[in-house]
Amino acid sequence: MTNIETEKNIRDHHQNGQPGRPLFTLSLAALGVVYGDIGTSPLYALRECFHGSHPLPPTPANVLGILSLVFWALTLVISFKYLLFLMRADNRGEGGILALLALLTPARYLSPVHRRYLVPLALFGAALLYGDGVITPAISVLSAVEGIKVAAPGLKGFVVPITIVILVSLFIFQKRGTARVGAVFGPVMVVWFATIAILGIGGILKAPEVFSAVNPLHGARFFIDNGWLAFLILGSVFLVVTGGEALYADMGHFGPRPIRLAWFTFVLPALILNYFGQGALLLVRPGEATEPFYHLAPGWALYPLVILATLATIIASQAVISGAFSLTRQAMQLGYSPRFRVIQTSSEEIGQIYLPTVNWALMLTTLALVFGFGSSTNLAGAYGVAVTTTMVITTILAFFLMVKRWHWKATSAGALACLFLSVDIPFFGANLLKITHGGWFPVAAGFVIFTLMTTWRRGRKVLDQKLQEDNEPLENFIDKLAVEPPHRVPGTAVFMTGRSSGSLPILHHHLVHNQVMHEQVIILSVLTEEVPRVPAAERVSITIMKLGFSRVIVRYGFMQSPNVPVALRQCEPLGLMVDLEQTTYYLARETIISTRKQSGMMQWQEKLFSFMFRNSFAATAFFNIPAEQVVELGQQVEI
Repeated sequence: MTNIETEKNIRDHHQNGQPGRPLFTLSLAALGVVYGDIGTSPLYALRECFHGSHPLPPTPANVLGILSLVFWALTLVISFKYLLFLMRADNRGEGGILALLALLTPARYLSPVHRRYLVPLALFGAALLYGDGVITPAISVLSAVEGIKVAAPGLKGFVVPITIVILVSLFIFQKRGTARVGAVFGPVMVVWFATIAILGIGGILKAPEVFSAVNPLHGARFFIDNGWLAFLILGSVFLVVTGGEALYADMGHFGPRPIRLAWFTFVLPALILNYFGQGALLLVRPGEATEPFYHLAPGWALYPLVILATLATIIASQAVISGAFSLTRQAMQLGYSPRFRVIQTSSEEIGQIYLPTVNWALMLTTLALVFGFGSSTNLAGAYGVAVTTTMVITTILAFFLMVKRWHWKATSAGALACLFLSVDIPFFGANLLKITHGGWFPVAAGFVIFTLMTTWRRGRKVLDQKLQEDNEPLENFIDKLAVEPPHRVPGTAVFMTGRSSGSLPILHHHLVHNQVMHEQVIILSVLTEEVPRVPAAERVSITIMKLGFSRVIVRYGFMQSPNVPVALRQCEPLGLMVDLEQTTYYLARETIISTRKQSGMMQWQEKLFSFMFRNSFAATAFFNIPAEQVVELGQQVEI
């Protein structure tokens, strides 16, 4: 099978859904994973427009104007930009900003100048998603539990403690994985979307004239009448589309067709009905702007609704946390992050993973946000800045993708990009005004993550350059052994290296100090390709050399976790027999020494890289190598 055929089959697989799983089943599952974030926005989005940091009087003109902006934001940003356009920009089925970057990074698509600016820009957009990953659980669960204040105002003081208990339980549960409960996510969200649709219809029956908000003139009049205040309100209107980037990033789990089917047939109608129902309620009873979502429900239904809303927000939070795990694995595989422990929580779904370090860091940060901000209204000021920034960056990357890879005319690509930016930039500008109201947090978190990612990338490059200074071709090393053969011992020695050519310092180090060499020596490199997954049939390539030496190159995609023993077992059909029980793995353990030499890094970056390098997850566990068969040889490297 050729690479072209393989890529076509992978694309067809993701376009048409996973084999053996009907389109309806996939669409149902997508409700629980893809639409949890955007599906819980009705809890707080419209409330923030009329009762947030810039409260707007709920007059009929204002209500219809806001509803018009909500309708067209969902239509232009989610339906058109993400569902119909960006889902065509997939990297072998995978979406998200790092997958979009991987489509552009091959040298044939971008000039060095473009790479110099676009790669850091994409990394910053990815880094901002971590800020979103801690705000989403905090604001979603808080907004759901705050329904208690409507049902029983005397329980107001229990909102934060209950939220803390739910969030701690959610993060503790992550180590068990989502495989066991994933089957119930979809049905729960079906009940959620059906419920909010029914509540919306009940509200609309009180004032059917809200449907006139579909006319964009109401939105235009809203800006004319309110001027600067209307621009400020855009920051709250944006809350209705905050799940857009997560929706694009989760595309690889189900494929575009199931996600589109779920959106256009169920999710979008339910959201529109609920937002319009809340608007109708405000037309009839303007005084209930404090919690318009919960006021749609009759008194007897408030407690069940709070419970259902809490379940929905837990599911939304679960999806965002899982997304942070996937994003971290992508960053590790692409060389932008130190190694973390990765635990596969499902034997069937490769995307279900658990990263303990990332999980506990997210939990502590999320709890700090709940304690620090205290309410979903306060958190709304911090929410949106990260997502709007990432949306603008995504549009910029999409423009270069259209021109450089899809070979569109610059005028056509520019026109479409300008259409997207005409929506993205006003939202971005309005959310920038939230900086002093908590919006500084996701920006600060983004800069911290971005600094760590770029420092690690640069540090690894400098370290590799230092290690290659005395490098020589492996063939020359073998020729020297033929002249002065060392003592050979039974078994196989596997020397790990990140380079696919040349010899490696650890090989010289081993020979000088131990004065022996195994009968079979494998120089093994694990490389990460800029595609989500590499098929097993294309994973291993072998070069047989003399004197029992072989060079093995193992390729994985950035969504896969490497397993060296399994890769060695795959060498047998290709003619390289490896007795895994008699195999010793040799790994280098470098100690980084920060100096004032010209490394291209500032001294604080050298020290930061040295700290991250020391504390990164051991290569032994990362590559799934049996610890009892590993020998580590240390060396000091000055940078």
